[in-house]
Amino acid sequence: MKQRIRVVGLIKNEEGVLVFKCHRGRSEAPVFWELPTGKIKFGEQPEEAMARSLTEYTGLNADSITLKDVITFLAPEGASQLSNLYIIYELGVKQDAKPIPKDRYTAYKYIKDYENSNIHLNETTVSVLAIEEGRITTNKASHRDTANGAVINVDGASRGNPGPSGIGYCIYDSSGQTVERGGEFIGFATSRVAEYYAMRKGVDRAIELGYKAVRFISDSLMVVNQLNGIFRIKNQDIIPIYQDIQSKLDSFDAVSFVHVPRSQNAVADSEANDAIDKILRR
Repeated sequence: MKQRIRVVGLIKNEEGVLVFKCHRGRSEAPVFWELPTGKIKFGEQPEEAMARSLTEYTGLNADSITLKDVITFLAPEGASQLSNLYIIYELGVKQDAKPIPKDRYTAYKYIKDYENSNIHLNETTVSVLAIEEGRITTNKASHRDTANGAVINVDGASRGNPGPSGIGYCIYDSSGQTVERGGEFIGFATSRVAEYYAMRKGVDRAIELGYKAVRFISDSLMVVNQLNGIFRIKNQDIIPIYQDIQSKLDSFDAVSFVHVPRSQNAVADSEANDAIDKILRR
């Protein structure tokens, strides 16, 4: 399967989020606006690619680069599928710095309400902003992403690492209504194994429920980055679970793995810890 990897920057101030007008290229092509976006060159780390792309295309220099999120989705390309992976960074720039669009960009502006803006944002930017603001888009999303699909939060917990461990999950439909939540005790395990078991449980339930577009949410940046292909897997204990998850992803039309802070994964965390407590209280 082909894979397209991009780095995307979020720059915010009191005026809103900074977006850039793309160079038209072919005269008949529509004009799109997007968040500052770049490719990763051979040998570059994603953070280096973000800093370089920002300077090359916008004339800005980043004072800070903080990993914000990682999203991935499958999209059709001819007779095959294209895996799109976007690494999202929150960028800090000097308050008085003025962008100087060049190469791929011709203009810039700040927008506060992307859904009602009078500019044509590209699909990737709409998806990133929808996730950033915690919205589930409706008619603006398509099967190219998972913004209008089910959402499954998963979490793994280990007391002692290794120690008594549990997994938890919570499933929401496309309207945000809770479909199911639950937890299981998985015995003695490390925290990384528990996180992977939780993700596999989420994938299994999604398949059993017949979902075709799913966004899986985890507070484990390691798991999300490994499933998105950013980090390599070096621990032998999780390779079989990782491979099992990968083998099941063809069951979906669109799937994404998204990292959130622990505070935004409270239900799944509670289910995982409750599963451990039920065993320990016996």
